[in-house]
Amino acid sequence: MSQEHTAPVPELTETEALPEPAAVTIVVPTFNESENIRELLHQITESVPARLPCEVVFVDDSTDDTPAVIDEAAKDCPFPVTVLHRDEPVGGLGGAVVEGIRAAGSDWVVVMDGDCQHPPSLVPELVATGEHAGAGLVVASRYIKGGSRAGLAGGYRIAVSRAATWLTKSLFPRRLHGISDPMSGFFAVRRSSVTADELKPLGYKILLELAVRDRPRTVTEVPFVFQERYAGESKSTAQEGRRFLRHLAGLRTADPLSRMVLFGLIGLTGFVPNLAALWAMTEAGLHYLPAEIVANQFGVAWNFLLIEKLLFRDRRRHRHWADRTARFALLANADLVLRIPLIALLVSHFGLAVLPATALALVITFVLRFVGTEALVYLPRRKSRTA
Repeated sequence: MSQEHTAPVPELTETEALPEPAAVTIVVPTFNESENIRELLHQITESVPARLPCEVVFVDDSTDDTPAVIDEAAKDCPFPVTVLHRDEPVGGLGGAVVEGIRAAGSDWVVVMDGDCQHPPSLVPELVATGEHAGAGLVVASRYIKGGSRAGLAGGYRIAVSRAATWLTKSLFPRRLHGISDPMSGFFAVRRSSVTADELKPLGYKILLELAVRDRPRTVTEVPFVFQERYAGESKSTAQEGRRFLRHLAGLRTADPLSRMVLFGLIGLTGFVPNLAALWAMTEAGLHYLPAEIVANQFGVAWNFLLIEKLLFRDRRRHRHWADRTARFALLANADLVLRIPLIALLVSHFGLAVLPATALALVITFVLRFVGTEALVYLPRRKSRTA
């Protein structure tokens, strides 16, 4: 956080020196939205203060003059306006929202975009609905009766939005129960219902992060009509799409059981390069035993690359890549060395037939390999954990 801009506040008389605390903090993450700021603040002024005391916190990652435009436009606003400018946009738009929640001066926080696609006139209703229902989270949804995604530009964006909504609800059916629009960027949350330090946002879908990692007990929805962008261009890019998929993978594998399942699925795909290499070497005349040893390394390399990309991406920084590679290869090959004596032990000492003994040995070595990979390859060093 490099600097903080606060709009000028008029001098208060002695009787006004202790104003009523804001009933809602509107958090607006911005990135190069200077063309939209005046209109957004005008819409908030026209629809919110008369019904609900408010403050507005912009968390800005812009490379243009957006902070200066906010400061200038805020002079005409009847409510406090603050700009928190970040030189390093950690976590993207989602990280900006978390910073805004931390800075909020009210228990109710409404998160909305800075492009005027989210109507400020709905802010009082979001808060009132939350109070009436005793909810910790109120989602403005495009997909319930009375809502619409009319402002989405073109069939491509509509298709992407539908696909993303279906995918997230399929991956998190329990956590997203009762949330019809997990891709919404417009919602109200009680600050007391959120533990900001538990959130690990990546990209722009902060509602999904909040609902999965730190979901309030009671959630409700209100319909809203998604508006057309007032000015400028959409920030939705292919790069943001890739970050969103990475974020989904990270959320889905946050618990050990899910990581173990994905670890097993990745391991199954390793049979493809293993068998292909084995076939090629035996066809070339190499004996099948040394061929299997060499072919196994192809499967190990394949599994390591997928695990690095899909499963433990956020833990790679704890060890040098060469250290991780050597440790993973050692564990993967130790699996072969351990499995045969284990099968012999199960058959000779426990009286199991060969097939069930082999199956049980595969399960045991798989669990040991998963635990070993987590503990010996990707667990932070002791000094890192202490830090």
